[in-house]
Amino acid sequence: MSACARLRSQSGYSLIELLVSSAIMVTITGAIFSLVTPSQGTSQTAPEIADLQQRSRIGTDALFSELLMTGAGTYQGPVRGALVNFFAPIVPRRVGRTNPDPLDMFRTDTISMSYIPNTYSQTTISAAMPNVSSELKVTDQPNCPAGEELCGFEEGMEVIIFDTSGNFDMFTITQVQDAAAHLQHRGQDLTYPYQTGASVTQVSRKIIYWCRPNSDRICPEDPTASQLRRYNGANTDIAIVDNVVGVTFEYFGDPNPPLQPKPPLGVENCLYDAAGGYKNLPVLAADEGSLARLTAAILADAAPDTLEMCGAGSSQYDPDLLRVRKVKVTLRVQAASPALRGANTLLFRNPGNALESARQVPDYTVAFEVAPRNLNLTR
Repeated sequence: MSACARLRSQSGYSLIELLVSSAIMVTITGAIFSLVTPSQGTSQTAPEIADLQQRSRIGTDALFSELLMTGAGTYQGPVRGALVNFFAPIVPRRVGRTNPDPLDMFRTDTISMSYIPNTYSQTTISAAMPNVSSELKVTDQPNCPAGEELCGFEEGMEVIIFDTSGNFDMFTITQVQDAAAHLQHRGQDLTYPYQTGASVTQVSRKIIYWCRPNSDRICPEDPTASQLRRYNGANTDIAIVDNVVGVTFEYFGDPNPPLQPKPPLGVENCLYDAAGGYKNLPVLAADEGSLARLTAAILADAAPDTLEMCGAGSSQYDPDLLRVRKVKVTLRVQAASPALRGANTLLFRNPGNALESARQVPDYTVAFEVAPRNLNLTR
């Protein structure tokens, strides 16, 4: 083989070949990175999406279970039936001993619910009680063990006293005197002088509300938090869900005016005069199927110092609250980190700094309706 032939056989790539191969390599590398970047975004957002859905489920379950039980009443003793026959078990404001709302306030982000749990602690008072009394003389309960005339009642229990005229009070038992059939309570005067036969029973009261910064309802444990919380009206206030950016309660009710509670003759309440004459609350227009939408103008129009309010003292409520038959709940939660929230205000109530869509987790909204069975027994 000649020298020229040997040199030609050992020659390298030409410049054009190098450029073409480099271009192919850059294209393939770019394609690989374009596949890797979304997968990295997915690995960051997937856990947050799962957490978002889990927090929504917890909030939904908590609200649904409490609403479903709301209005459950007594089932033993002389007075039985759903609580809506005696007072309003749903109130659109915060009630209780700590930071209660004004009596005529209507809040779309707060709901107070009451019901009688499955309990043996149900009796009546056996003697009329003045509203300043700290002691209730009650009727012995049947089928109690010897020496335990008030079986079931115990210190620290939340109880309610109510009558058939629309009055009620809730308080905490501080002492049970079985031998004398007395229940003691301190620092919580009754708002009304209850007569013999008024019911006394264990009660479950749940106030679910939305607290957040820069509002009139700051979270008690962290002023920078945005939470859905549950308060029992006494001394327990716990967080249910964090990073909540929207809560709305809407109410729908019976277009026909309520007929209960009806007091005995000679006693006037928000629905009847002392002679038993009905005060003629209006019939509302049905704009939600067979129900009427109950707005703030309807549920918060009665001034606390007029006879239009039911109940007495701090336990007063608007008579139209006796119409409530269905509640619609809308709950919205957000990703905890601003790095997973974008700038689109339609998708994010609190925009963040995420630029790539693959790294964004939009707010999650869930809406549902509950028609508490104990509020619909007569429909």
